[in-house]
Amino acid sequence: MGKAPTVREILAKSDRYLAERGIDSPRLSAQVLLAKALDLDRLGLILAMDRPLTPDELDAVRPLIARRGRGEPTAYILGEREFYGLDCCVTPATLIPRPETELIIDRARKLFPDGGLTAFGDLGTGSGCLAVTLATFFPQARGLALDLSAAALEVARQNAVRHAVADRLTFLEADFAALPQCPGGYGLIVSNPPYVSAAEYRECSREVRDFEPASALTPGETGLEAVPTVARTAAAALAPGGWLLVEIGWKQGPAAAAILTEAGFAEVAVRRDLAGCDRMVEGRLPLL
Repeated sequence: MGKAPTVREILAKSDRYLAERGIDSPRLSAQVLLAKALDLDRLGLILAMDRPLTPDELDAVRPLIARRGRGEPTAYILGEREFYGLDCCVTPATLIPRPETELIIDRARKLFPDGGLTAFGDLGTGSGCLAVTLATFFPQARGLALDLSAAALEVARQNAVRHAVADRLTFLEADFAALPQCPGGYGLIVSNPPYVSAAEYRECSREVRDFEPASALTPGETGLEAVPTVARTAAAALAPGGWLLVEIGWKQGPAAAAILTEAGFAEVAVRRDLAGCDRMVEGRLPLL
């Protein structure tokens, strides 16, 4: 019987295997998946580099690396992705939260610095990352989150329970336009709607096209098809002076801003992400 391979050797072999298959960040993927299989954190993995793996550990590693080699996103294999410092459950029924979406939370915290938000809505909640994070940072607030996908809503509920905010969040299987009214109006409505144009979707990586839910990514030819509904819904449901924050594509700023203006919003502005790309459009419902 040959000598058992070490963590270092399996890591190097997995790195090569993933690189040969054109996987993004193959070494990082290998490290994360190997740590998962061995129930170690990244530091623990580094400290264990020279430890031989048992046959059972090898059996745990191989299928994870094979799944990644077929292009499956690491977040789906792990079953979670960090968002704004919170670990969020994800499944193929939900989009994988992106760092760019954290801009919405940053902006909400600036708009309500004293924690004075009492009611918010989340249109197209997916994994619930926005709703759960808002509920976490605004402990006096109650939120209502919509999604057309029952499977996505189940994930969102799990995340609400995981972060102890389930008692302040309501999840509703419905279209954007079906947001229930809130007594006194919502102070904030957020949305990360599908906004990838048909042309951009055709150019997405296979990890995105083959694994993430298309309905949560692209609404149609232009990518802006969902924004008018979001804007009209928010305009009818926000309290006077309430804010709407919507994630958008990197070339959609002017068109999205025009949609919000047409829906009756004031103080309309386009915010850019850390890469300098248009990423969010915002507007405020005028005070009476």
